Amino acid sequence: MNEQVARAVVLVRAIETADVKREVLSADDRKYASSAARELAQWQASESGSAFTREQFLEQRCEQVSKRLAERFPALGVFFTRRSAMAGLALVLPVLALLIGAGLDRIGDPHRVDLLSAPLICIIVWNLAMYLFLVAWRLLPSLRRGARLIDFIPAARLKLPAALPRKLPQALAAGLAEFILQWNALSARLNRARLARTLHLAAAMFAAGAMLSLYARGLLTEYRAGWESTFLDAAQVHAILSALFAPALKLLPLHGFSLGDIESLRFSNPPSAAGGARWVHLYAATLFLLVVVPRLVLALLCHWRARALQTNFPIDLGQPYFRRLDEQAGLGGPALLRVIPYSFTLDEGRQKGLSELALKLYGDQARVLLRPPSTYGEEPEVALREVSLDDPSVTCTIALFNLAATPEKENHGTFLDYLVRHSRHGVTVMIDESTLLDRSDNMRLIERISLWLRFCEFHGAPATVVNLAEPERYEADQRAGLRLSKIS
Repeated sequence: MNEQVARAVVLVRAIETADVKREVLSADDRKYASSAARELAQWQASESGSAFTREQFLEQRCEQVSKRLAERFPALGVFFTRRSAMAGLALVLPVLALLIGAGLDRIGDPHRVDLLSAPLICIIVWNLAMYLFLVAWRLLPSLRRGARLIDFIPAARLKLPAALPRKLPQALAAGLAEFILQWNALSARLNRARLARTLHLAAAMFAAGAMLSLYARGLLTEYRAGWESTFLDAAQVHAILSALFAPALKLLPLHGFSLGDIESLRFSNPPSAAGGARWVHLYAATLFLLVVVPRLVLALLCHWRARALQTNFPIDLGQPYFRRLDEQAGLGGPALLRVIPYSFTLDEGRQKGLSELALKLYGDQARVLLRPPSTYGEEPEVALREVSLDDPSVTCTIALFNLAATPEKENHGTFLDYLVRHSRHGVTVMIDESTLLDRSDNMRLIERISLWLRFCEFHGAPATVVNLAEPERYEADQRAGLRLSKIS
């Protein structure tokens, strides 16, 4: 599905999930939205001669729910249709960069071309340094993992947009706040691609502005070319400029320069009759080859990546919410959930609670395949050697952890990484709080939940806190805001 449909789907899901007591959308509202969406999607599919898909059903259902909510709460209409500020930034920033670049050479003397122009050399060196950083970013995964730690900043310190509609029911306001946090996380890759595209384009426009300014002023002013330095002699300046202009001299038909030319261009010497046109051409060609062209290529690559993500937005439709909607749409069969506990043995009561949660999460026909627990510290290749992780009959693989345990990268993390890499239909995590709930105060419980959820997010697996001893607490926990991967 595309970005627009995915945004509507995430918004409706957040509202429905937060509205546990059915105060905003009654059970009848939800049933009507599903039945109307199924009929409209089937009609749409028959008109186009294509097969009825879950994406069509979800799009139609979101439209039905959005209309109902907009009728009851008019303030939501603007929220539903709000556009991202990224589009305006993508236009304003490159134009602003072009104007700033055009005025950059005003810093120096307007009647001379400084061969050691600090602004122009800084533009070139900065961009070359950025290219090296981008290469290192691609080749060194540790850099990317370190950057992901930024996502672990407690979201409680983040302020929700002031444009959030006011005077709404508590459940609806909570749903909108949850949507903002979820959407920020889900659209992070797309936003990064768009922001990278804008920054690359702005860098190209900045250099282009500097080039245009050099030529525009040269039409009305006679440049005097030269250099001066307290610490550098002519040979050193010649070596620097030879390295700086090497690409332009090699790829374009431009006149080179000798050590004698450099020596004669000291500003302390009499003015040279050659003028500054040659050096304007050299700087402009170097900026074009080393800044404008590479940045435009990078901007184009980021544009392709952003368009691909926008057209095929990555959203996990295997989550319980969507599995329940599949049942209402008449799509898909009963869910088979493979549960693999890690260093955690379930007693009879918790096994029963696990089955009840499966029915609540994945529909009335869901079945649980409980595997023997993996031993703490055992290599996952050994512990899971008898588990067929690519079994097509399995709907979802669930890694079950005990909240009382402290997550460890070398053990829990290695186990989770192995499941994420090898499971055919993805992995989700359940964290059972039942063994810790009665012997911990609320603050310690929240801290431990926050730690586990951030740990699972870091390893690429969505997590849910459950209580296998009291499965009826599930909805209460969700309503109480224990989605601490986003709000802790």
